[in-house]
Amino acid sequence: MKKIHAALIVVIALVLIGSCIYGGLHLYGSKTTLPKGTTLAGWQVGGMTLTEVRSQLDKRLHALETVPLVLKVEGNADLSLTLNKTGLSYEAFAFQQGLKELAEGTLWERVKARYNFPKLWKLETHLEIAQFQKILSPSWEKESFGEPVDATRRITGDDRIVYTSEKTSLEVDWTALETSLGAAAPTSFNHLNALLEKGITMQVPLLILQPDITLKKLKEQGIERKVMQFSTSLGASGPGRSYNVEAAAKAVDGTILPPGAVFDYGKAIEKAKVNYGFREAPVIVNGKLQAGVGGGICQVSSTLYNAALRIGLEIVERRNHSLPVNYLPKGQDATFAEGYINFRFRNTTGKYLIIKAAVQGKSLTIKLFGTFPQNVTYKVHSKTVEVLPPVDKYVNDSSLPRGSSRVIQNGKTGYIVETYITKYVDGKSTEVNKLSRDVYYAQKRLIAINRGGVSKSIIPDVPRKQLVEDGVRSE
Repeated sequence: MKKIHAALIVVIALVLIGSCIYGGLHLYGSKTTLPKGTTLAGWQVGGMTLTEVRSQLDKRLHALETVPLVLKVEGNADLSLTLNKTGLSYEAFAFQQGLKELAEGTLWERVKARYNFPKLWKLETHLEIAQFQKILSPSWEKESFGEPVDATRRITGDDRIVYTSEKTSLEVDWTALETSLGAAAPTSFNHLNALLEKGITMQVPLLILQPDITLKKLKEQGIERKVMQFSTSLGASGPGRSYNVEAAAKAVDGTILPPGAVFDYGKAIEKAKVNYGFREAPVIVNGKLQAGVGGGICQVSSTLYNAALRIGLEIVERRNHSLPVNYLPKGQDATFAEGYINFRFRNTTGKYLIIKAAVQGKSLTIKLFGTFPQNVTYKVHSKTVEVLPPVDKYVNDSSLPRGSSRVIQNGKTGYIVETYITKYVDGKSTEVNKLSRDVYYAQKRLIAINRGGVSKSIIPDVPRKQLVEDGVRSE
C-alpha cells in the first residue's frame, strides 16, 4: 500500500511540474511584445507590442524614402528631390518575417522563435537606377553640359592646313553615382527628424565626354602640307566638255584615302553621275571621236594620274587613250571606259592623303595633301619609240568615174611611246623606272574608189563592240 501511495505522489508531482512548465512556455510563447534589448536600425523596439512596431515601421520606412536629396551639379543649378525619386527604397523584410514567426505557428515554434530572436536588425535598401536615369537623362545632360564637338581640319584657299581643337562635354558617371548614393543614403532611423529637416547633399560625379574626332587623332593622320599640285588646261573645250570635267572634279574633291587604301576613279564617276549628271561632248568610240555623253571626264583621271606619279604612289590600274590627248604629252594620260577600263592608285605614303580637285577658268588643278619628304621629287619623261603610219581603207563608190578615187577621211599617225619616271633625292637622281609602253593606233585613211569591174574585192571591217572612252555609256 505504501508503494502505491508513493507512486501516486510521484505522478501527481510530475503532472504539476508539467503543468507549470507548459504554463510557463505558454506565457513565454504568447507574449505580444518584442524581446527586450531588440533594435532595428538604431530604433529601440524591445518591449513594444508587435502591432505597435508594425504600425510605426511603415511610417518610418516611408519617412526615410522621403528624405530630401540635393544634387550638386558642376556649373549648373542644384537639383532637389527625395530619395525615393532616385529609385531608392527601404525594406525590413527579414525583421517583418521575424515578427511573423513570433506570432504564428505552434507553441513550440513561437517559443523557439522568441528564444532565438536576434537583438540587432538592419534595413535592406534597393536602388532602381533606371528611375534615377530618367531624371538625369541624356536630354538633361545635353541641356546641362552641351554636346562634344569634333576637332576639325580645314584647307584654306592658300593651301594651309588649319586645325581646330575639339570641345569636350560631361556626362554622369553612373557607376560612381550609384556608389555615392549608397554611401550617402541613411541606413538607420537615428536622427530621422534631423534628416527630414536638413536632407542630404551630394555631388554628382561626372565623366569627361570626348568627341569621336579629337585633334590628336586628326594630326595622327599626317595631313601636314600640300605635297603635290598638277594642272592641265581645258583649252578650247566647249560648254558640255567643261561641265563634265568640273562634275568629275567635284566628285573627286575632298576624297580622303587612309594608308594603303586604293582610289577608284570608277566610283567617283558613279558619284558624279548621281550628283551632277553629265552633258553631251565628244567621246572616243573604238578609237574615233564622235558625239556622246560625258566627254572630258578622262582629263580628271589623267591629271590625277600625273599628280600621283609625282609623289611615287603605286599605280594599280591605268591605260592610255586610244588617241593622243591635247592636254598632256603622249604616254602620260589615263583613260576611262565605263565597265572596261578604270584608273586606280594606292596610297603608299604611310599616312592619310586628301585629294582636292577644282576647275578655275580654263584650268583643272589637282592638289594632294599629306606627308611626303620635302627632299624627294619625281620627274616623268616620255619618248616616242615608233611612229605608226596610217593605212588605207577603200570603199566602193560607183558614182565616181571608172578607175578614179577620192579621199573621204584623212588618216592619222599612230605612236608607240615609252614613259619613264626618275626619283631625285636632294636633287640627285637615285632611281629610274619604266612606267609604261603605250600604243596610240594609227587611224585609217578612208578612200572611195570606183574600180569599174575590177575583180579585187574590198574586205569590210569586222564590226567591234563599242568601247566608249572619255565618256559614259548612254542609258
